[in-house]
Amino acid sequence: MSPPARAVAPNAPYFEDLVLGQVESSAPPITLTSGLAAARRAFLGDRLRLALDVELSARVLGEGRALAHPGLVCDIAIGQSTLLTQRVIGNLFYRGLALSRAPVIGDTLYTTTEVVALRQNSSRPGRVATGLVALAIRTTDQRDRLVLDFHRCAMLPLADPDGETGRADDLAKVGADVEDAGLADPIVGWNLGAYREAVPGPHREELRAGMRWAVPGGDVVSSAPELARLTLNIAFAHHDAEAAGRGRRLVYGGHTIGIAAAQLTRAMPALVTILAWHSCDHLGPVFEGDTLHSDIELERIEPLGEREGALVHLRSVVRAEREEGAARVLDWRLVGVMA
Repeated sequence: MSPPARAVAPNAPYFEDLVLGQVESSAPPITLTSGLAAARRAFLGDRLRLALDVELSARVLGEGRALAHPGLVCDIAIGQSTLLTQRVIGNLFYRGLALSRAPVIGDTLYTTTEVVALRQNSSRPGRVATGLVALAIRTTDQRDRLVLDFHRCAMLPLADPDGETGRADDLAKVGADVEDAGLADPIVGWNLGAYREAVPGPHREELRAGMRWAVPGGDVVSSAPELARLTLNIAFAHHDAEAAGRGRRLVYGGHTIGIAAAQLTRAMPALVTILAWHSCDHLGPVFEGDTLHSDIELERIEPLGEREGALVHLRSVVRAEREEGAARVLDWRLVGVMA
């Protein structure tokens, strides 16, 4: 007699349930609202001025345009992509994340997720059998304009602890660094001069490559499941301590990145916005109650030529303080704008 078919909850696959080319696009669209932005800010404390000040945003972007925080946009895109990774054990990296446009409050985001690579991990005695899945994530708005197009890598368990899938794709070939050309396209037409007039510095001319900031004070990680719920992130490990397998809920990676961004705006209070991530590697897990600290380096400055402003290429390394000691948990290289 053949064994009974294994029951799989709808849209909650194990690693061996995924196939190359599989596409998921059924996540509910989300309209960006001021309430959504305010709730996220309560969890993270971000001080990005354009996302806080509707009047300033209108002077910089154009009348009636209120910038949606780029972190909110990324959080929603990632949350909408979790239908295929509800059983995630951990996220390893993001690659090639760059905004193609800067959404504003009132825009609606739609996300499609495709499986582009699968690699089963080597088995280890006493450990759950796992595999890595690379996902291509594409987010558009209500007019079908591209907003984001990037890759994410997640670790999932196998349903069969002794299973052999033969999946051995090369994840090093997945995704690529963002290219400098076109990075500033989302801010074409912005009045950065108006931003300079309204916002105290330091502005671009006061910055130098190699500058470093050790952000004073840390931020405790709280309201982790609330942020996950807000952005439609349904990965079990962010809601259920038992599913996380460590007796504590695993914090959504975007929560760690969001706190790093909030600390960045304290170190660089005149930062206009964030446009792209060169790379984002999760070095270790973060749990509720951890306190996060950032060390930031300005790697290079790229003047925008005849246009006002400059792109700043930054690196933020985050460590978590917890009872058992400190651990590095995030290495984030991003591209921002200075006026």
